Amino acid sequence: MIETNVSRHHETFLQVLHSYYQLTKPRIIPLLLITTAGSMWIAAKGQVDPLLLLVTLTGGTLAAASAQTINCVYDRDIDYDMERTRHRPVPSGRVQPRDALIFASVLAVISFTLLTVFANLLAALLAMSGIVFYVLVYTHWLKRHSTQNIVIGGAAGAIPTLVGWASVTGSLSWAAWIIFAIVFVWTPPHFWALALMIQDDYAKVGIPMLPVIAGSRTTVWQIWFYTLATVAATVLLIYPLQVSGIVYGAIALLLGSVFIYKAWQLLQNPEDRNVAKGLFLYSISYMMLLCLGMVIDSLPVTHYVIGVVVNKVHLLIG
Repeated sequence: MIETNVSRHHETFLQVLHSYYQLTKPRIIPLLLITTAGSMWIAAKGQVDPLLLLVTLTGGTLAAASAQTINCVYDRDIDYDMERTRHRPVPSGRVQPRDALIFASVLAVISFTLLTVFANLLAALLAMSGIVFYVLVYTHWLKRHSTQNIVIGGAAGAIPTLVGWASVTGSLSWAAWIIFAIVFVWTPPHFWALALMIQDDYAKVGIPMLPVIAGSRTTVWQIWFYTLATVAATVLLIYPLQVSGIVYGAIALLLGSVFIYKAWQLLQNPEDRNVAKGLFLYSISYMMLLCLGMVIDSLPVTHYVIGVVVNKVHLLIG
């Protein structure tokens, strides 16, 4: 039985706060926020309202924290069985499941209220759909029953891009869905690289991650295909949509080349967990830098500089 007597584990109020903070899996959230920001900057053509940015990122943080907290409650049995996760607040007994669910509900209500009042209803509903999809579709339905858990479940991690776009425009365009698709197809190589590193833990608790069920070679081929799809998807923002320009294009192609190279290395060494770790760590940097490229490319000053350079080139040629 998992110990749930919280009073034995907390000696100060700061320890209580730290436990609730850990429930939200805070290391995951910054990546979700930077994809939100990248989407917002493109939607706003480089001129994002600071208050809207703050509210959207805060609302997104609270929604993601709510989803992660519910996930911690739902997965407390398998978390207890894995050494890597045994010391999380719920399986370790520092926070009771009921209290964690109350905490998650409060976070969701505040997120919905913030986004509805200061952004718009569509952004708020999308944020709530992210919670529902992550908890019901990924955590409850897919994670323990399908090797495609990460593929389909990746939609939950891509929804923040839609929240960001909707927050700025009040609607969803093709560009919004392409940014969603980029994050969606990036998720399998990102997470399967991690799964290759810790597949023994997943096997121990019966989670049907692809490396556990299909083996490393099949997994690395899937990583290869999804990596190619990710890089291809990034180009769609330039052509045919033309919502991003040459600066983003150069950054996307440079980052994508390295991503493809690392996926190729793993394809040649499917059993090498150090290579898998290298791909996993790079995939995080890849997404963060790609979104930074979206931001830089969208700025008016970038457009101005590119325009000046193009004009000078034309004059020199003339």
